[in-house]
Amino acid sequence: MLPREPLAHLPTKIESLSRLTKNLDGPELFIKRDDQTGLAFGGNKTRKLEYLMAQALAEGADLVLTAGADQSNHCRQTAAAAAKCGLDCTLVLVEPPPETATANLFLDKLLGADLIWTGKDMRDQVLDKAYKEAASRGKKPYLIPYGGSNAVGAYAYFNAMKELQEQLADEMPDWIVFASSSGGTQAGLLAGAQNYHLQTKILGISVDESERVLKDRVFRLASEVRNLYGDKKDINPDQILINDDFVGGGYGILNDQDREAIHLFAKTEGILLDPVYTGRAGAGLVHLIRAGYFSKNERVLFWHTGGTPALFADKYLYDI
Repeated sequence: MLPREPLAHLPTKIESLSRLTKNLDGPELFIKRDDQTGLAFGGNKTRKLEYLMAQALAEGADLVLTAGADQSNHCRQTAAAAAKCGLDCTLVLVEPPPETATANLFLDKLLGADLIWTGKDMRDQVLDKAYKEAASRGKKPYLIPYGGSNAVGAYAYFNAMKELQEQLADEMPDWIVFASSSGGTQAGLLAGAQNYHLQTKILGISVDESERVLKDRVFRLASEVRNLYGDKKDINPDQILINDDFVGGGYGILNDQDREAIHLFAKTEGILLDPVYTGRAGAGLVHLIRAGYFSKNERVLFWHTGGTPALFADKYLYDI
């Protein structure tokens, strides 16, 4: 068992999506509310940060550094976790700095993070440089990977699968559907499902990567998670289910399917999806149901990974 710094409101609730089920005339739908993990508007990264921050504190760190897009949910939650744990925080953000800080970026600043701006191709080099410069100034920096997606971060979702099993007992869903990008959430869920001998299929809707790239990433991380808790059994690559049909124009580029899903979840269930991750995963879920991908007698759980503040970013505004 890895050390854990309690940051999240757990267990997160599971709710029935009865009105959305009726609207789509498909399988029975449920939702796991990891948008309500509680830390600065919550999200799936809070679970990962419980273990990452515990490791940082154990190593005597006084500064954490990570990277992401200008509206990164991961960066916002990292800044909040650092503030709660009494550590400094530096964020390397991709994109030119906007004239006005909104949504997640506004919250990064409110939470006290120092910001460094760079281009996407230079992100990792700039992050490494910031880490080394901090160490040269006498700081004790701790580097958190993009999306919090290493074995330590993914371990949080290994435990989240146990949480789900304890909540649902013999009524586990046939499918879990969610947004997948940096791979840590999916890797942890997959490792947990295999460890607890669960038959639930775990389907990641890719936000930005090809099936091949994301599948390789998930396989590597899931294998590292299993090694972390001493299980040397191989991860079955056939169980890594990725759908990249909904990537569209790429990361953060809202399309008509995303927009419809955001409206549909809001108007049928009062559930808010974000324009980058859960909106795209919701779009994939809606399309697959309409296409008959799931049978009507199956139970499908949508794992809401958060991202609500991004709804208020200027570039994501759209006609209601």
